[in-house]
Amino acid sequence: MGRFGRSWELVKLCWQVLKQDKELVVFPIVSLVCVLIVTATFLVPGIFSGFWQDVADGGAGVAAIALIVVFYLVQYAVVIFFNAALVSAARIRLEGGDPTLGDGLRGAAAHIGAVLGYAAISATVGLVLSFIREQGGIAGGIAAGLGGMAWNVLTFLVIPVLVVEGVGPVEAIKRSGVLLKKTWGEQLIGAASISLVFGLAGVAIVVAGGVLGALIIGAGVVWAGVAVILVAVVAVLVVALLGATLHGIYSAALYGYAVGGDSGVFGRDTLAAAFAPKRASRGL
Repeated sequence: MGRFGRSWELVKLCWQVLKQDKELVVFPIVSLVCVLIVTATFLVPGIFSGFWQDVADGGAGVAAIALIVVFYLVQYAVVIFFNAALVSAARIRLEGGDPTLGDGLRGAAAHIGAVLGYAAISATVGLVLSFIREQGGIAGGIAAGLGGMAWNVLTFLVIPVLVVEGVGPVEAIKRSGVLLKKTWGEQLIGAASISLVFGLAGVAIVVAGGVLGALIIGAGVVWAGVAVILVAVVAVLVVALLGATLHGIYSAALYGYAVGGDSGVFGRDTLAAAFAPKRASRGL
């Protein structure tokens, strides 16, 4: 089986896992909610106190830099923690288990030190790329974009390595790079396919909802037009959450393939277990 074939088999496997364990979407949802809370915590007090106005006027230099750094660290920590929880739960399912939400959270919490360390590294890289993008003009924007793509490819398997192998963040990045040599084709094809499919779906919903809503509003039925637009917004959010969940499951499946080959996630017993019907009810 070639790279394209293996990539699609993995993507289909991940989709089946998501269909069997729909609650895996909860991890990105909670992550999004926490990110919004953190953002509001940093922004709202600064707005009412006039801090951000001082920053816009060129004041509060050191304080602004320190606050932005802390903001990046907290945001990255939240996102990476819930990604680790998602991968932990997905790995249990891919190995034939029946994960709960609590299993995922415990899996991430068990490696909280490494998760926070990787969050610090990722936040630093993000800040550097953001600085290059803002200060480098067109060339800086291109360099930052290429640098971000390279970083994403290099670290695609960091989270599975952290939660499965229990290594530190630096070692996990090195390990992800080693595994990349074996799975770069599947990684790029599978991840790009997921992004393309869900991205096009999101664009289609935005265009259809926006045009239909505008036509209805133009016809004088404002409430119906607004309702259509709101439904489209919710639909786009759902598509984005499904895409994020599938990305997390895919990274777990790709890691399994990288370390186990055809005897890993492609094994007949593992596939049968992954697609097996779930129990009727489960608790946290």
